[in-house]
Amino acid sequence: MKAAIIGLPNVGKSTLFNTLAAAQVPTENRPFCTIDPNVARVPIPDPRLDAVADASGMQRKVYATLELIDVAGLVKGASRGEGLGNRFLAQVREADAAVHVLRCFESGRVTHVSGAVDPVDDAETVNTELMLADLATLERALDSARRRAKSGDPDLKKRVEELEALCNHLGREVASPGREDVPSSPGREGGSAFVEGGTPSLLTRMPTLYALNVAEEHIAKGGQADLAEEYAAKRGKPAVRVTAQLESELAAMPQEEQQDLRKGLGLPHETLQRFMQALSTLLNLNTFFTAGPSEARAWLIPNGATAHYAAGRVHTDFQQRFVRAEVTPWRDFARTPQPHPALKGRDYEVRDGDVLHFRAG
Repeated sequence: MKAAIIGLPNVGKSTLFNTLAAAQVPTENRPFCTIDPNVARVPIPDPRLDAVADASGMQRKVYATLELIDVAGLVKGASRGEGLGNRFLAQVREADAAVHVLRCFESGRVTHVSGAVDPVDDAETVNTELMLADLATLERALDSARRRAKSGDPDLKKRVEELEALCNHLGREVASPGREDVPSSPGREGGSAFVEGGTPSLLTRMPTLYALNVAEEHIAKGGQADLAEEYAAKRGKPAVRVTAQLESELAAMPQEEQQDLRKGLGLPHETLQRFMQALSTLLNLNTFFTAGPSEARAWLIPNGATAHYAAGRVHTDFQQRFVRAEVTPWRDFARTPQPHPALKGRDYEVRDGDVLHFRAG
């Protein structure tokens, strides 16, 4: 899973990256402090894996990972190449999700690119640039589709109609307030009806989590983060509050000191765990576990994936020679030294927290 951290300059993107990745990339009070993207593969803390490893006697634990990309700050005009816009947008398109950082704190030491802290206006600036970039992408696809549709192919004519509808929708949204995401396919429910050539990769379709960078006193409620939460909720997007600077400092401390300070300051659970819970829900992901012969390991799969699919995540041989899966809920596995697993076939839908052992023929 790959998540791109996006937002305006000087909102705390690199600070949040340091928090999540326990890294120390530059965080300076100037636009475009980040030029080339910072990338880190971050283990996802999961106490369920700890319990599975303890029950199975495995010393080695391999957590599922999140790949984080800290990209350059977006500015107005990025869709036309202003700032580092074109490079920024290309990096974001490669991700599975976006973490959109909104600055919700006041500080005389950290300048704001527009001179005033307004997270809703900031969000609109970024989202407008994403829509403008998508509109340019769709217009190029539409030009190509119109040329190909001259052959008279009815499927290509249908594609032209759908691309025209999407272009018109985005054009209206860019020109008016109260914007929404581009629909998956006009007049259809479910996924896109686009035919040969597929749907263009659209930034406005990317699952997005809003990270509200707040002052310590507003970690639970209050401040401009309240308005940002309303903005996210109206668009059906999840939002998580974080004090990025404080969390970054905590991340650099030994674990025991972190816990003591967190408790003393009344801070919630670790930022990475809260973000991963929100991202997993956003991306509709489940986690399953394996134990043995030398390690306990966590694996991410789409919600609704089958045992046959999960076997392929572990090893292609298990998928090709699949016989059955032995399934134990992680709580049962952790409680019972020798659990009695249920035997499941290839079409079994793996549940979040299952411990799986695959039998291959």
